[in-house]
Amino acid sequence: MAGFAGMKYRFAVLVLLILSFAPFVGRAYGQYPTLDPNMTRGMNALNAMGANPFQSTDNQVDSANMDTTKKERKPLESYFFNDSIRARKNFVWNINMSMNRIEMAQIDSTLYDYQIDYPFLKDGVGDAYVGNLGAPSIPLGYYARPQFRDFQMAQPMYSYLYTPENAPFYNVKTPFTQLGYITAGQRQYAEENISIVHAQNITPSTGFNVTFHTMGTKGIYEHQSTRDTDFSIGVSHNGKRYTAYAGYIFNTIRMQENGGVIDDWYVTGQDVEQPFDIPFMLSDAQNIMKNNTFYTWHSYGIPLRRLTDDDFSMAGVPAVYVGYSFQYDKWTRLYTDTYDGMYSVDPTGGSETAPMPTRPYYENWYINNTASRDSTMESKLSNKLFVQLQPWDRDAIVGTVDAGIGLDIHRYYQFRENDYLTGRRKPVARESFYVYGAVDGKFRKYFDWKGQLRYVPLGYRQNDLDAEAQATLSIYFGEHPVSLSGRFSYSLHEPAYWSQSFYSNHFIWENSFRKENESRLEIKLAAPTVNAEAAFYQNVLGNAVYYGADAMPHQASDIVSVTGIYARKDFKIGGLHLNHRVLVQWSSNQEVAPVPLVSAYLSYFFEFDAVRDVLRFKIGIDGRYNTKYYAFGYNPATGQFYNQREVEVGGYPMLDFYVVAKWKRMRIFLKVAHLNQDVFDTREYFQVLHYPLNRRVFKIGVSWGFYD
Repeated sequence: MAGFAGMKYRFAVLVLLILSFAPFVGRAYGQYPTLDPNMTRGMNALNAMGANPFQSTDNQVDSANMDTTKKERKPLESYFFNDSIRARKNFVWNINMSMNRIEMAQIDSTLYDYQIDYPFLKDGVGDAYVGNLGAPSIPLGYYARPQFRDFQMAQPMYSYLYTPENAPFYNVKTPFTQLGYITAGQRQYAEENISIVHAQNITPSTGFNVTFHTMGTKGIYEHQSTRDTDFSIGVSHNGKRYTAYAGYIFNTIRMQENGGVIDDWYVTGQDVEQPFDIPFMLSDAQNIMKNNTFYTWHSYGIPLRRLTDDDFSMAGVPAVYVGYSFQYDKWTRLYTDTYDGMYSVDPTGGSETAPMPTRPYYENWYINNTASRDSTMESKLSNKLFVQLQPWDRDAIVGTVDAGIGLDIHRYYQFRENDYLTGRRKPVARESFYVYGAVDGKFRKYFDWKGQLRYVPLGYRQNDLDAEAQATLSIYFGEHPVSLSGRFSYSLHEPAYWSQSFYSNHFIWENSFRKENESRLEIKLAAPTVNAEAAFYQNVLGNAVYYGADAMPHQASDIVSVTGIYARKDFKIGGLHLNHRVLVQWSSNQEVAPVPLVSAYLSYFFEFDAVRDVLRFKIGIDGRYNTKYYAFGYNPATGQFYNQREVEVGGYPMLDFYVVAKWKRMRIFLKVAHLNQDVFDTREYFQVLHYPLNRRVFKIGVSWGFYD
């Protein structure tokens, strides 16, 4: 109860801070009133009558002699946005660093999945994860698993990271601020999730935004603390001809690493009253990763015919766009541990009442037999020049044709044996020159298509190839669309640098892997009006590189095939919603590409208005489940998931009960996570080998948006 009281205190403090901050936000924004042309004309009329409330009464002049005309603000004329998008009060998008394209996104302000506080659980059927917020995860669906070609050690943290491609840019008619806070658990192992977004337009075409997100936990288990902090600032200008973006991103991840429980029996075989009494393999290991990214993007449009007053934007005019993008990334990682911080090996395996590990967590201590301090660094400087041809208009059957060239300069840093002798760490330098192109188009609302190609003729990743083609056919039954889309892609890639060369205290390898290749076919049928979709995917992998049971990289000698069928159907009966997502997968080689046979996410809830257009409630239960399979292990020293063959993991449902409310611009949720702990005759709540999921915990969160 003391922990619950402490959590209520933290929540009360947060609400008081927000309430005290709100008036100042309104006053600060009030200094910069946004006037549309109609308001401007109305104020000019008031000026003529001497009734303008924004005009001082001191030293007034005769209104009959005043010039009542006033220059109106230039509207948003960018070819990227159509009339329906411009009509929105606020909208957000992401940029493409290689081409003159953007991708529209959604502002998170609804009740749709607000109760899902772990970011990697929002899409599809979710991820397998090591148990706590701010820690590594990997998607259960093979098709969704990220493939980092640069700084592979950050791949398990993909869901937390900002990149230039997912950093948001906003256009807002009035300043927009959104604050979010979620807390869970007692003070000694509290979980916190804080987010702040502010966006403001200086003119309808020019604006800036700042996004800050920090999340982590003290951990309910021993040595499980995490803290992930991500910051993004962006400036955008979307003119009629000239478009420019610039931004800075900072990601930092701090994780204490406990290596997993020394024996699953301490979770499954006995009732430990306090979870931090469960013994884990590592007690002073830690991973720290930091990333700095600077980027800028420019494009200038040249119309191929003279613009007239009827051409509000260049979207409907034949044109050529010339652009340039620059990006600099720097990643660092530091892993530390000590020999004294590891449990000693008991050759007898302990006893049934106190099982002990029978082999050391790390068998090798190559550099120092008492402590590890493994440091790696990677940087990439990327320059791209691109051109885009718009033969007719952007919505024509051939809307745009793109072409570009790029140069990536890589630097890899790690200590090797010679570096310890000389005291100097020399980088490994690599450069890649590549060309790329794309084309897309559409026929009204019924058909759209696109294709793209990227090839590396020179340099480090010579002969790497990416090719993709996709098309969507939409049929309308009245106002109800049904779409069938298909996508085929082929890739040929040099394996990631760190899978070929790695030097550390516990692992050393030098590999010369062949290029990996992958063919993927995806087919999707969607009927959004009835909230249903079905998808099929087929992946064929050649020379696949994977981390094997020894936690080291290997290359498959045979072709591996992964097949998946995904279905989503949401039923609605009045205010009752029954939402279902199910994924069935098969792998021809589970040692190379492990997947569970069945994964599912079900969400059953009742949604209703307590006060119409003022207060809305959502009360329900979320459930997640996947069948048993040889799930991944996780190794802190490499920072990678590996394909263990020791124990099958899974077969345990996770249930969450929640109440979510939206009161005007505020969202609030209350949730009991892992509601079913000790309800079933099993405690096998693992999704990664030897890493138990959190026990039952109460969570509370609030998100508040300000629009003035």
